[in-house]
Amino acid sequence: MPGLRVIVALLLSGLCSALHAECACLWQGSFSDVQQSADLVIAAKVLSIKGNAVDVAVEENLRGRNYLDRVRVWMETRDYCRPPAEDFPVGSRWVFALKRISEVPSDGFDSSTPNQSFGRVDDYYLSSCGGYWLNYSGEAVTGNLVNAPRWARDPDMTPVLMDLLRAFLRSEASSEALLEASREDPALTDLMLDTKAFLRGDEGGN
Repeated sequence: MPGLRVIVALLLSGLCSALHAECACLWQGSFSDVQQSADLVIAAKVLSIKGNAVDVAVEENLRGRNYLDRVRVWMETRDYCRPPAEDFPVGSRWVFALKRISEVPSDGFDSSTPNQSFGRVDDYYLSSCGGYWLNYSGEAVTGNLVNAPRWARDPDMTPVLMDLLRAFLRSEASSEALLEASREDPALTDLMLDTKAFLRGDEGGN
């Protein structure tokens, strides 16, 4: 029996190592750079997490073709270069630059670990090799948006208005405009946000 327990422990240890192997990739750039190669850019709210799959409600389709209200995004497992699913808690809002899964490798699914998978064809995955996601709060975004340090997920910056990001994705604003906005006086951004809220009637207007 002691020998059997040792064998089981070794097997479980090997399984855990396989599920959490180290990823190795080169930094591909900030969001302003990597969004160009994404298949889909969306503003979304996290609905649920199961294993390494995150289901999100699409609040806004920012670039790319999508007709679904909900999208499944596959996160970190094995040595796949993706962020952990737990970094995106239920209820949080994000801007994602996603890659579509067009094929699944032969070892991409293991029936013994059904909650951990490469993903399904026509679902999406989120890469950790660049600024592929931004935190979306209120009417502004933060994160590795433009010219930020490599691997910095929460760099010191002024929140950038979502309207400016939309304009950038429509090629109506430059990356220089994003950079300038990210370095503005935070009080100015707060004033602009308050003004937008007032114009929408959020401050008790009719």
